[in-house]
Amino acid sequence: MAKLKLRGRELRKIGYPESTLIGVAISIFHKEFKRMKKAEALKKLEQIFYQPEKLKSDPIVGKIAQRLILHEQVMNPNQVEIGENPKSFPIFGKEGIEEGALNQMYTAMRLPVAVKGALMPDAHHGYGLPIGGVLATKNEIIPYAVGVDIGCRMSLSLYDIPTEKLEKDKSKFKQLLKDNSRFGQNAFDDPMDDPIFERSEFKDIKLAKRLKQKAAQQIGSSGGGNHFVEFGIVELTDENNEFNLPKGEYIGLLSHSGSRGLGANIAREYTKIAMEQCLLPKAAKHLAWLDLDSEAGQEYWLAMNLAGDYASACHDHIHRRMSKALGIKPLGRIENHHNFAWKEKLADGTEVIVHRKGATPAGKGVLGIIPGSMTAPGFLVRGKGNFDSLQSASHGAGRLMSRTKAKQSITPGVLKSYLKEKGIELIGGGLDEAPMAYKDIEKVMSYQNELVDVIGKFFPKIVRMDD
Repeated sequence: MAKLKLRGRELRKIGYPESTLIGVAISIFHKEFKRMKKAEALKKLEQIFYQPEKLKSDPIVGKIAQRLILHEQVMNPNQVEIGENPKSFPIFGKEGIEEGALNQMYTAMRLPVAVKGALMPDAHHGYGLPIGGVLATKNEIIPYAVGVDIGCRMSLSLYDIPTEKLEKDKSKFKQLLKDNSRFGQNAFDDPMDDPIFERSEFKDIKLAKRLKQKAAQQIGSSGGGNHFVEFGIVELTDENNEFNLPKGEYIGLLSHSGSRGLGANIAREYTKIAMEQCLLPKAAKHLAWLDLDSEAGQEYWLAMNLAGDYASACHDHIHRRMSKALGIKPLGRIENHHNFAWKEKLADGTEVIVHRKGATPAGKGVLGIIPGSMTAPGFLVRGKGNFDSLQSASHGAGRLMSRTKAKQSITPGVLKSYLKEKGIELIGGGLDEAPMAYKDIEKVMSYQNELVDVIGKFFPKIVRMDD
């Protein structure tokens, strides 16, 4: 077996500071763990980085942990102390969750403001709170626990159109998607106006005022990455559904997008403010919070809600344009969002702020959509109101591969063949969004039977994504 060979850039990627500490850590690992596989070694180094207090007495890696703690104390003498051990929290589908996401959640649960948390089965590594992480705080709001794409959401319209038309008139439906959706840097030449631009926040919050014109230009469009607008077949399986529709198949239009540049800029601005006011250890720095009773906290709360409502307006425009082009009104619609924070109560009545970063609200009776991938079904669900998960469920299948790994390991030919095999028409999209880059949605759903009831499925057929 080849000897372990670590490089400084690999430790810096984890978060290790540019100092002699990197050399010390590499030296210790090369001496004490020289036969260890690199992936295992990096996982161990990540664990030390995120939980140095827990490992400071370890006879081998304790020297690294102690130096990490000392470095933080020297560099940030006024930093806020976090707990040595994380508060316990439920993990749904732990065997399918990567170590990085677990470590991020452990760090979040060491915060002095953390009250309760939960990790969803689609969880994977993010910034601050892992994607799929749910965190309840006392009276504090954490911009990066909300996320960059504030109020990102799913929206589904059901139409009384024979499902066989999707195949028979495929070119027509493809053209409808091209004509009535825009992605990434592209926007409509004639964006529709919306009442949201009359909101006082666009006048009272300096940042929102500055972003208003750009938001008006981008409304009705979708972001890049994993955002999409697609036609598919909805299979309603619950005869007592909230649409008052008979069980059976319907054509559906499903969209996934968020608050565009408005939300991204709000997230960046207030995260910066939070990090300036709340100095945390390096491993937890992206979890800096704002007190909701402070001026900055109140302003972020208003801005966050504005961005969330703007994201909803974007979906409304997408679905209105499509309904007009189809010449038919939808039979019903579901919409749910993630990357947001809500004022809620725990089972014992305690009032908290619940952050759901990439997690779907699943309060009792609340409807939602949990998508799979461009070839796997999405699930129409009704929440059970389980307080163990903070009344939450996954927001999708979750990534199995990083975007970089997907681009490196999946070829255009493989993707094309797979889509053809599954009968999926793709317009746009990249290798980083290939179905193989995502977890098995059926398995993910099996981990959350106690969180939601399934009332139907959505099967993608024609998918439109950013070019």
